[in-house]
Amino acid sequence: VDTETALIWRGPMASSAIRQLISDVDWQELDYLIFDLPPGTGDIQLTLVQALALTGAVIVTTPQDVALADVAKAVTMFRKVDVPILGVVENMSWYQLPDGSRDYIFGRQGGEKYAKANGIPFLGAIPISGSVREGGDSGKPFIISNPDAPTSAAAGLVAGEIARQVSIRNASCSLN
Repeated sequence: VDTETALIWRGPMASSAIRQLISDVDWQELDYLIFDLPPGTGDIQLTLVQALALTGAVIVTTPQDVALADVAKAVTMFRKVDVPILGVVENMSWYQLPDGSRDYIFGRQGGEKYAKANGIPFLGAIPISGSVREGGDSGKPFIISNPDAPTSAAAGLVAGEIARQVSIRNASCSLN
C-alpha cells in the first residue's frame, strides 16, 4: 500500500490482518513482542487478547484528563479479560525550556496520579521533544542518535521498568 492510500478497514478485516500477522510471520524466538495499539477498547485489542497469551499491557497516556478517560476504559477492558496491567507510562509529560525549567503544557502528573489511584505501577514519564519528531521524520531514532538527551534517558528508564515488570510477572507465573 502506498503512503497516500488510506486503509479503510472495518473491525473484521482489521482483526483478520492481526491474526494473519501473528500466525504467518516467522517470529523466531523473541524476548518481547510489543504491539503499539490505538487508544480504545475495540476490535484490534480484543483480537490480540483472544489470539495471544499476553504477559500484560502497558498503558501509555498523556497527562490531560481527556486522555485519562480513555485510559480508564482500556484498564477496565484489560482487567475484564484478565490481562494484567504492567504499568502506566506518561508520554509528553513536559517540555524542557532552554533555561532548563519545565513547561507542563498538557497538565502535570495525570498519568502518575491515575496509576497510584488505581493500584497500577507507574513506569515513568517521558518529556516531549521536537527532536524526537525530527528523528521520526528522518528515520533516525532519536534515542539512538542522542543517547544522552533527557528524553532518551527517560525512555531508557521506562524501558527498564517495563522489562522489570515483565520479569516480575513471568517469575510469578512460573511459581504457579
